[in-house]
Amino acid sequence: MLPYFIMLVFCGIPLFFLELSFGQFASLGCLGVWKISPMFKGVGYGMMVVSTYIGIYYNVVICIAFYYFFLSMTNLLPWTYCNNPWNTPDCSGVVSSGNQFNASLANATTRLVAGVSEVVNRTKRTSPSEEYWKHYVLNISDDIGNFGEVRLPILGCLAVSWCVVFLCLIRGVKSSGKVVYFTATFPYVVLTILFIRGITLDGAINGIKYYLTPQWQKVLDAKVWGDAASQIFYSLGCAWGGLITMASYNKFHNNCFRDSIIISITNCATSVYAGFVIFSILGFMAHHLNVPVSEVADHGPGLAFVAYPEALTLLPISPLWSLLFFFMLILLGLGTQFCLLETLVTAIVDEIGTDWIIRNKTIVTLSVAVAGFLLGVPLTTQAGIYWLLLMDNYAASFSLVIISCIMCICIMYIYGHRNYFKDVEMMLGFPPPLFFKVCWRFISPVIISFILIFTVIQYKPITYNDYVYPGWSLAIGFAMALSSVVCIPIYALYKISRSPGATFRERLKYACRSHPKWGPALQEHRTGRYAPMASSEDTVEALLAIYSLMMLKDEKIVSIPWPVKKGGYTHSHSYTHTIVHFTAHSDLNHS
Repeated sequence: MLPYFIMLVFCGIPLFFLELSFGQFASLGCLGVWKISPMFKGVGYGMMVVSTYIGIYYNVVICIAFYYFFLSMTNLLPWTYCNNPWNTPDCSGVVSSGNQFNASLANATTRLVAGVSEVVNRTKRTSPSEEYWKHYVLNISDDIGNFGEVRLPILGCLAVSWCVVFLCLIRGVKSSGKVVYFTATFPYVVLTILFIRGITLDGAINGIKYYLTPQWQKVLDAKVWGDAASQIFYSLGCAWGGLITMASYNKFHNNCFRDSIIISITNCATSVYAGFVIFSILGFMAHHLNVPVSEVADHGPGLAFVAYPEALTLLPISPLWSLLFFFMLILLGLGTQFCLLETLVTAIVDEIGTDWIIRNKTIVTLSVAVAGFLLGVPLTTQAGIYWLLLMDNYAASFSLVIISCIMCICIMYIYGHRNYFKDVEMMLGFPPPLFFKVCWRFISPVIISFILIFTVIQYKPITYNDYVYPGWSLAIGFAMALSSVVCIPIYALYKISRSPGATFRERLKYACRSHPKWGPALQEHRTGRYAPMASSEDTVEALLAIYSLMMLKDEKIVSIPWPVKKGGYTHSHSYTHTIVHFTAHSDLNHS
């Protein structure tokens, strides 16, 4: 957990605060905020691509949780025993067919024999939950290119999942905000129930010890740090565009600094708390099977849909615990999915910006949901799990790191750290703390860059159990990863080519300059250097007043301060003196 906490302190929290303040200051989504430096709008498009990929496969995971939730509404969980048509001769259950209680109820001799047999046949054993997952739920094919048939039960649950997401977002953040009160708080109730039950089980303490024991030999492994960074970016939602989008709905003077600290720490504490819940159950399962915890624990879908469901079969009233567990997964997944869909919808509405689009945002939301459902259909086939893992490992991995790093560089060095610090102070009433200033400018980009470099150096192709992905599928994975990153240079070149200027340098400088509309969205907040320039009528009246005063003093030349457009907005504090010659009435009238 050491890499996780270091990444949280030096990257997670600072970047979380940066994105919240960024979106809140401009009150725009992940595309509109790049008025700060239009050449970098490709970062916003990259965020949209990442959110699209995640939204497609993430809802498939939610739909499988729905599927398991519905199947848990029974007196006996279907993955408890091996006497089913989908089971193979290698299946070996941990619950005897005549008794659903754990093996500790058997006599010592039976446990000893079973333990020895388990050690001998450990490499051959497949659990009922694993075979249920592979042969019944997925009916998995032998290759990523062999799609087979669509799994109709999963397809139906995918439709249910998208319908739930759409209905909760039918009125935008107004409706989703009310739903999130439930989806964000009720999982804590379920976690607490499962935690109390878990720590009372035999062997739970062994699982918790395994969870808390540092493995110092892995600290020097770049993959561990890369995984920690990915976990931080995933859990906090950095570089997805969702933080910017949701913050854009905040009040302008909302204390987003306080929010970022509270949310980040709460998120981290929740992850640690959930670890105790998971590993207490896995420790009990390891005790029951008489094997090390490391051989019970799994990652990804294997933990959620194989190891944990098998552990639940060892508990009394197992369907109840299964219902609670999968209901918790559904709520946690829906909370993330709401954010992803709202990010895409807000970006589309902000970018097009026509009256029809604004009035019919519900139709846009429905269109995005339908498109997400259709794009998720291939993931419900027999090869769907291969594609899901491919997207999970490549579509939103190192691309998040690159996007986040470029965002820091743009805001801190292109727009200017002093300008942004003043923006934050104008919005919050106080400047960002020194720690965040240092992290934004130096620490976070450097750490992210090193992790990216070492992750590329120590790259290993993904596998799924014993299946090795073919080269062509890995090429598709890299293409998905690069599809979000490549948006940045492509749009930058496009913007430079469309910018005015005689030379490339002039066009580049113009493309990096802030748009005149950059700043607070409401006129009442556009004060200081964001104050609007005087109108042409006011300008003429001011010149006439100065001219009249000059005539009275018999002066012909005067030097006056004049606000000049610089960097896309009016600098009220840095005037350039313009010499105005009043030589004849005709010149003044022409002016």
